[in-house]
Amino acid sequence: MANPFEQLDGMYKVLVNSEGQHSLWPAFLQVPKGWQVVYGESTREACLQHIESEWTDIRPLSLRNAERQMQSNEAGR
Repeated sequence: MANPFEQLDGMYKVLVNSEGQHSLWPAFLQVPKGWQVVYGESTREACLQHIESEWTDIRPLSLRNAERQMQSNEAGR
């Protein structure tokens, strides 16, 4: 059986977790706990384009928030 994550003619969804991380997900598979569908069901190419346009900062959300907090604290000194 071919890898369902690499089927060029397959249908996919884009998932996002609480850290803002994105995942290309085969449409026929159950969405894992902790992830939500934010795009699709669509073609692999369309889903990859969505990920590229939306996930511009690949750092986890908790890291981005911590960095913002540090910058805010430094600015307040």
